[in-house]
Amino acid sequence: MNNRKEISKVAINWYPGHMVKTKRQILEDLKLVDIVLELLDARIPVSSQNPDIKEIVGSKKKIVVLNKCDLAEEKENQKWVKDFENKGIKAVLTDSNSGVGVQELIRTIKEMAKEEVSKSIQKGRVGKSVRMMILGIPNVGKSSLINRMAKKTSAGVGNKPGFTKQKQWIRVSNEIELLDTPGILWPKFESETVGLHLSVTGTIKDEILEKTQMAFYLVKWFIQNKEERLLERYKITKEELETITKTIENPNEQVAEIITRIAKKRGAILSGGYIDEERVAGIIIDDFRTGKMGRITIETVK
Repeated sequence: MNNRKEISKVAINWYPGHMVKTKRQILEDLKLVDIVLELLDARIPVSSQNPDIKEIVGSKKKIVVLNKCDLAEEKENQKWVKDFENKGIKAVLTDSNSGVGVQELIRTIKEMAKEEVSKSIQKGRVGKSVRMMILGIPNVGKSSLINRMAKKTSAGVGNKPGFTKQKQWIRVSNEIELLDTPGILWPKFESETVGLHLSVTGTIKDEILEKTQMAFYLVKWFIQNKEERLLERYKITKEELETITKTIENPNEQVAEIITRIAKKRGAILSGGYIDEERVAGIIIDDFRTGKMGRITIETVK
C-alpha cells in the first residue's frame, strides 16, 4: 500500500445539509406517535447510535432494534440486549433481510402499547391504533424492516387530520401504524473511530473515505482482535505472519505487507507486478460486510 499514514488522522467530511431539515421534521412528527423504534447496527451499537436521538425522543417510550444481528456474534448480541435492558431500555434482535426477530419486535410493541390502548378505551376511543416511528441512521436496514413488518403488501393508511400529504403512514396490523422517516445523521463524530466504523459497515457512502483506508483499518482491527479469522479467510499461515512481525518493525508497515499478501493470493495484481490497491481493498471490505469473515461484532459491551 502506498498510502500508509495513520488512519486516525484522516478527515471525514460527510454531513449532508438536508439533515437539518430532517431533524426538524422528526421533532414535529414525534408529537404524533406513541412509541419510537431506534434502529441500530448490531455490529456497532455505539457508533450507529445517533447521539441526537436521545434528546429528540425525550421521555417517549422507546425500543432499541439491533438489526443485522445475523452478521454480529450471537454471544455479543445477547450481551448488548442485556446491557440495554440494564439501562431500562427494551432491546430486540432482528435481521430485516430474513425476517428473523420481526414477530418478536411486533409482540414487544403490542406489549409496550397496552397502556396507551387502555387509556384510549377509557376515553371511549375503542380500536385506536398505536402509532410509532422508526429512527436510525441511513443504510442500517430501515426500509427492509418496514417492509418485513408490513409484509410488503400494506399500503399507507392515508392522510389524517393534522397530517401533511408528505407523511407516509404504513399499517403494520390492525393495531399498529408506522410513520416512515428518513435516516438521520448527526453533524459531528465523537471520535474518528465512530466515522471509521460507520464507513466499514457501509453506513456512510464509500466515496467519503477511500476504500484503501477502510481496508487498512479492517485488517489492523482483525490482527488485533480476530487474527485467526483473517488468516483463515486469506490462507495466511502463522509462520507467514510471524515472519512479517519479526522482519518489519512498524505495525502499520506490517498491516500494509499483510494486505500485499492478500492481494497476491487473490490475484489483485496489475501489469508489471504492482498491487491493485483498489481491488484488494474492495475484496476485504466486501468479505467483512457480507459475513464471509464470519459473524463479527466490532463494538462489544464494556
